[in-house]
Amino acid sequence: MSSRPVDAGPAPAAVDPRSTLRLTRSVSATWWYMALGIVSFELIAVLLTVVVLVEDDRDALTTIAVAVGGLLWWLTTLLPLAGYRHRAEDAPLLVPRRHLPPLLVGVVYGLGAGYATGMWVVLVLPVLQALILLNWQSGVRLRVVVAATAVLVLLWVVDGNLSLRAGGAPSAFQLAFLSTILPITTVSSLWWWDVLVTLDKARASEARLAATQERLRVATDVHDLQGHHLQVIALQLELAERLMPQDPAAGMEQLRAARASVGDARQGTRDLATRFRSVPLRDEIANAVDLLRAAGTAAEATVDPASPHAPASALGPVIRETTTNVLRHGGGRWARLDLSRSNGSWRYEITNDVADDAVDEPAGSSGGAGLEGIARRAAEVGGQLDVRREDGSFTVTVTVPSEGENAG
Repeated sequence: MSSRPVDAGPAPAAVDPRSTLRLTRSVSATWWYMALGIVSFELIAVLLTVVVLVEDDRDALTTIAVAVGGLLWWLTTLLPLAGYRHRAEDAPLLVPRRHLPPLLVGVVYGLGAGYATGMWVVLVLPVLQALILLNWQSGVRLRVVVAATAVLVLLWVVDGNLSLRAGGAPSAFQLAFLSTILPITTVSSLWWWDVLVTLDKARASEARLAATQERLRVATDVHDLQGHHLQVIALQLELAERLMPQDPAAGMEQLRAARASVGDARQGTRDLATRFRSVPLRDEIANAVDLLRAAGTAAEATVDPASPHAPASALGPVIRETTTNVLRHGGGRWARLDLSRSNGSWRYEITNDVADDAVDEPAGSSGGAGLEGIARRAAEVGGQLDVRREDGSFTVTVTVPSEGENAG
């Protein structure tokens, strides 16, 4: 009776931490773009208000007062925007320390700027904008912005009639137009941020679910693997116990078979651990390049697009060992890494400059024991190692057969 290792299936897809970091940075950058757009429109509205006063030849004191009041209102609107980035879904409609300052300052600034410019749109805009920045629910915020926009359009019509009769400033039209679209622009930006946050939370939940499923898969594979081998070993030992009194030779044969089953179980466990620990070769090479660059070496890499099919268990340790050799024995100025496929085999090559104090060493001596380990690893999978030095460079090339060709 013999045991058969349980197939653990293909290794799980590795999650690249760099892609997660890039995604996190992209979400953060999106927030800053969105917030910058809102505060820029608000600041332009304040500047246009000042321009209208200048074109109307208002006195300097009034113009400066409106400008200072507008900048103060603009600064207070940063408070609810900053809080909106990390707001909870059950956040209260109004948080006093964030929402009261823009509301109160908006009332004062609106009254002053509206009176100075003679425009109703300018009078109500600061208050309406502060109201838009409250923690409305999505459906409620939509109704609020529709109502606010309708009010601003109506007041724009009133301002337009007054301007025609009184001969208003040329910039008044631009100010009225920007004031009318500012709430819509703000709500659109906040809506886009809400969508992005929802998608990011869904991505995080999916990642947690995938990790949970992977842990369950590992537990199931370990249970199946060990359960199978332990059952076989138990039967072999029981049979050996029965045969020993009558046929010691047959009993010893079953004991040897049980010992072989123990070896199979150990090897199966190691193979299972290797499947789940293996890192894609593209990531191995990227990590090697990052490590070399961190040490001050100008490193670059070329990776075949079909690298996911390369034997990671054979070439992964080789990449790590050769990178260590370059750090220890290389010149430290440059290095090139290349992974390619040719004639059914995978070829990994790393070339680097030679250290100044190793100029007189014979070719192939650099790295010593490390190269012996690499050669042994390559030979174990039917591959070969080639080492050469030429023109001040040192090159290590490892060629191994594809996994399918080396399966036997």
